[in-house]
Amino acid sequence: MMKGFSQRWVDFPDYILGITEEIWEKRGIATLDHYYADDVIVRMPSGTSIGDRASLNSTLAVLAELPDRQLLGEDVIWSGSDEAGDLLSSHRILSTATHSRDGIYGKATGAPLRYRIIADCAARDDQIYDEWLIRDNGAIARQVGWEIPAFARHLIAQEGGLDSASQPYRPYEGEPVHYTGRGNDHEAGQRYADTLNAMMRADFATIERDYDRACQIEMPGYQTGHGWAAIDGFWLSLRAAFPDAAFEIHHQIGREDGDGFPTRAAIRWSLTGRHEGYGPFGPPSGADVHIMGASHAEFGPWGLRREFVLYDEVSIWKQILLATG
Repeated sequence: MMKGFSQRWVDFPDYILGITEEIWEKRGIATLDHYYADDVIVRMPSGTSIGDRASLNSTLAVLAELPDRQLLGEDVIWSGSDEAGDLLSSHRILSTATHSRDGIYGKATGAPLRYRIIADCAARDDQIYDEWLIRDNGAIARQVGWEIPAFARHLIAQEGGLDSASQPYRPYEGEPVHYTGRGNDHEAGQRYADTLNAMMRADFATIERDYDRACQIEMPGYQTGHGWAAIDGFWLSLRAAFPDAAFEIHHQIGREDGDGFPTRAAIRWSLTGRHEGYGPFGPPSGADVHIMGASHAEFGPWGLRREFVLYDEVSIWKQILLATG
């Protein structure tokens, strides 16, 4: 039993999966007043919102454009103490929807959508009080017909142009933070952190050391790759675009739950610095960029077998365009 939580929940993953279904799919949107603290902080690559009312309004806007949206919980990797009642979940969702109504992505296209979300949520006393949420907006934009730079320009124009457009999220000294935990010290979390740190030091030989040769990677844009070459191509191109950017791990979890679950890890990370190289974001622009990233890893007998990586391509392009005009 979790201290401070309703007895209806079997465990913390049951709570996270249950309230997600209740709010989004069963249309219990008003229950946000209960499940989200009055002063909840939600950080997304597009910016920060504070308060449960902002979360409710955002939920309404998404459901208005994507009314048949489903949120299929692929995994909940969590840390904290049931007895203490202060818990952090890294919840990976596969979302399905139909672009059936006009909205932020433009005129309704009828396109079927598939995209992922990773939400890191801190909870106590039956309420979410701090959240970091990354949605694969690049996947959605492509599936309804946009090129990502063009969609980022569209958002800037919608928001009134370069001087009025909202600024994407960037951490700053003194920003409000409720949850200050760093995760746990499980070996799987450290193992994955060591792999990411090695690649960010340009030690890409770590891929053949650490990854199963038959590995699979799920990347931003709802793209899938297989094998060492796919891992190398993804991480090397990201590092090449931001060669001197600071890589930082903010939260790491490792778990070994048994009951058919593989050993897993969840890491929330960032890359902050200048866009000085060629890669997935066009020619070097010199723009100063902050990338909020999240990754999940599953391990097998021959190394890291499946990896899920998310960042918001739209937010990155928006930062580049706002900086370059």
